Amino acid sequence: MTFSKLICLAVLFVVPAIAFAASPADDESFFPIMAWNHAPADEAVLKKMHDCGLTVAGFVTKDNLDRVHAAGMKAIVSDPRCGNYDWANVDAATARKNVSSLIAEVNNHPAVFGYYLRDEPPAGYFPGLEKVASVIRELAPGKWPYINLFPNYAIDEQTQTTGYAAYLEKFLETCHPPILSYDHYALMDDGSLGGRYFENLEQMRGAAKKAKAPFWNIVLSVAHFSFAEPSLAGLRFEAYSTLAYGGRGLSYFTYFAPQVGNYRLAPIDQFGNETPTWAMMRNVNLQVLKLAPTILKLTSDDVYQFAAKPPAGCHGPTKEDLLTGINDPEHFLAGDFTHADRSRWVMIVNTDLKKSHPCQPSYRTPPKKVEIMSPYQGNLTPFEGEQIWLAPGQGVLLKLSV
Repeated sequence: MTFSKLICLAVLFVVPAIAFAASPADDESFFPIMAWNHAPADEAVLKKMHDCGLTVAGFVTKDNLDRVHAAGMKAIVSDPRCGNYDWANVDAATARKNVSSLIAEVNNHPAVFGYYLRDEPPAGYFPGLEKVASVIRELAPGKWPYINLFPNYAIDEQTQTTGYAAYLEKFLETCHPPILSYDHYALMDDGSLGGRYFENLEQMRGAAKKAKAPFWNIVLSVAHFSFAEPSLAGLRFEAYSTLAYGGRGLSYFTYFAPQVGNYRLAPIDQFGNETPTWAMMRNVNLQVLKLAPTILKLTSDDVYQFAAKPPAGCHGPTKEDLLTGINDPEHFLAGDFTHADRSRWVMIVNTDLKKSHPCQPSYRTPPKKVEIMSPYQGNLTPFEGEQIWLAPGQGVLLKLSV
């Protein structure tokens, strides 16, 4: 995605282990789920966004912060003083003056989660972005200087680096991000999964580990180009695969359908009406929010694929992992976690987008008890009987008592 395109569209809408640092939010139980759009100044629309399970409204002008807060969400502030620069030629003094005035106006507002800088910048923009980001980190500690990165299928001409690893490394070294964010659209209209999706999750997980920062994954919720129309299986898969890799934030591109090209079946269509995607997204978001109080206390230890030939950049179970195998290895992945109370947890995801499968893992150390954290009730219950069946794309969070 590119922010400049979305600005135009908004006019049409009027719309070893990873010890992650905390997200910039006052509430330690807050889990960010964002609409990648400009949020309109419409109280009814904002309330419906909250009802869909969104916790971050997206990009919001300072005049709309009260409405977003009243709807029960947070926001990324969009303002020319922090986002409208020639990023290759940023004057540090001008940036400090501009950003300081914006922070003085809005930073104490309870809806402010961060400040929008740039989407998908090439590496040549990083020094300029840091001139703005450093002022935000200094004067608004705990708030996010929002920069979203390219996916790993971006070409070198876009990233201005030789290879994606160099792009990530240069970003960490230059911009010192408190949160990492990237977008990766991998569900195709022929039913296939883009071959580098899991590799990108591995790369972002590694970057987050190095930066000691959480990462967000921006996933697809609107069909366009050759990307698939949204489905409940696809939305589940995007959310649970991100969580299994230790992701601490989700964003959807997009909530409002752009009024161009072949964009279709976003949660809200071009006429402002709900589509079937809205209810599907709400279902997935509500599951994530039931799991969030536990997820936010987990540290990601490892992620592994059971397939005989793991995807590029991925690996199978190691001698340190909680699981040694599973009944259907071609259709499952697992992420190991340690809770703040030192208990051990594992998230297992059915990566099959067409079929349900029973989930019957083999444990390295047989646990005395295995419990599932219910994504519907938010409580622990025995992992047995019908509980072992995972729908297409579904994940399950298990507590292992040894």
